[in-house]
Amino acid sequence: MQIKRYSLAWVFTPIALLLLAASFTAVLVGPMPMSLGQALQALLPNNDVAPHINLIVQQVRLPRVLLCVAVGAILAMSGTVMQGLFRNPLADPGIIGVSGGAALGAALAIVLFASMAQSHPVLLSLATVPVFAFLGGSITTFLVYQLGTGRNGTSVTIMLLAGVAISALAGAAMGLLNYYADDQALRDIALWSMGSVAGASWSSIGLAWVTAISLFVLFQRDSRKLNAFLLGEPEARHMGIAVESLKRRLILLCAAGVGVTVALCGMIGFIGLVIPHLGRMIVGPDHRTLLPLSAMAGALLLLVADTFARTLVAPAELPVGILTALAGAPFFIFLLLQQRGRL
Repeated sequence: MQIKRYSLAWVFTPIALLLLAASFTAVLVGPMPMSLGQALQALLPNNDVAPHINLIVQQVRLPRVLLCVAVGAILAMSGTVMQGLFRNPLADPGIIGVSGGAALGAALAIVLFASMAQSHPVLLSLATVPVFAFLGGSITTFLVYQLGTGRNGTSVTIMLLAGVAISALAGAAMGLLNYYADDQALRDIALWSMGSVAGASWSSIGLAWVTAISLFVLFQRDSRKLNAFLLGEPEARHMGIAVESLKRRLILLCAAGVGVTVALCGMIGFIGLVIPHLGRMIVGPDHRTLLPLSAMAGALLLLVADTFARTLVAPAELPVGILTALAGAPFFIFLLLQQRGRL
């Protein structure tokens, strides 16, 4: 038992240090150069740093760092739970259609309540869009789950195919919304669909962090039950676990988490696919340790991707969703080839 504790410490400590270093680097680098001392002083409430340095650090870079950490953790934890729930490393909120449904719900809110964007922007970004994104993700999730569940249990293959079909329908519906949207709503949907944390604000950070902490606590509470799922649904039932109730609860929580991230940052894919798989390679399939490791690694990946998005073509900025897709798509192809080899 002592050896296991030290081995976990050797795993978590480097990732925590890397996350801390990436956070300081993200605050330090950007189109406006500043020294490490200036950046550290600007983090303090009362300081002697120039006003423009304070503005950049406290209102631009620090909010982005905090939002990246929360959103990356949510996406990674949701992917970990879905892969454990369906016992397949290919299960992912984006691949089975959850992100597409949440995106459609958020786009519908942007178009329907376009007039609210000028008069009540906070209400739109923190209430209307997240609620519609959550509803869209939830409806899509349960639809995919029902299509993939039959007498003999849940078929991951059918779920993946259903997710592809529903994502296609959601894409067509979003195209229809783009056709009827006005210029401002059309621009908002286009920029938001590529994924970005450029609009980070303290209100959105609060929503993201409350969601991340709540999901972590709830997922950790069911981590032992998720471990039982690795043996199969019949074995989990024999252990006294209410399988269907647990499935519905975890799927609903994943849909809520993905809905919040889609509403705040747009479409950021592949974090929920890549991170859990890497986490299992490091600490194994035990969700009691895999969930916190995935949360930290997901936060680190999104933070590093956003830092590159801000600096690669500075002073312009790339959407972070493009970079995560460029990194995640080859990894997904690798997983497909690996699964084919096993078959």
